Amino acid sequence: MIRRILSGAALAIATAVWATASVPVDAGKSHIRATFTQMGVDVDADFRAFSGQVGYDPAAPEQGAARLQIRTASFDIGDEEYNAEVRKAEWLDSDAHPVAVFESTAIQPLGEDRFKATGTLTLKGRTATVSSEITVRTQAGQRHFSGSLPISRKAFSIGDAEWDEVLEDQVTVRFNIVVPASSS
Repeated sequence: MIRRILSGAALAIATAVWATASVPVDAGKSHIRATFTQMGVDVDADFRAFSGQVGYDPAAPEQGAARLQIRTASFDIGDEEYNAEVRKAEWLDSDAHPVAVFESTAIQPLGEDRFKATGTLTLKGRTATVSSEITVRTQAGQRHFSGSLPISRKAFSIGDAEWDEVLEDQVTVRFNIVVPASSS
């Protein structure tokens, strides 16, 4: 019983620290890009609209946390006709699932400004546990969190089976998330 009370108190303290220590993502200086392979050719497309919060202390990176919300309709291949196609139900289904969410659940320090972030990615109504190795660097009063995240499009039901011979399953999401260094 005492263990449960202490665990509950620790969770409440952690939640309070997260709420006060997190800072908003500077979306204007950040980027999130997906790379997929279609008929043997890599295609890059950016998500143009996203937001989020990051809590990070270089002295205790394992206590960090992040939550990112990505507007699926902002996926930009560079041509509005293709963009409209990707918003349809068989692809990102942006009408029914307008936001994809990544939320960290564990941070593991790897040494020298690197860590492994594990969390949940919810996309198109499906949730999966994902991990990414991230490099942190501080420059001009800003902290940059850079890395890549391989995901399976099939795991999130993106694209009909008829596309399996045209599109590879793996999609690599590369990101550089920027927040103010003095507050994070």
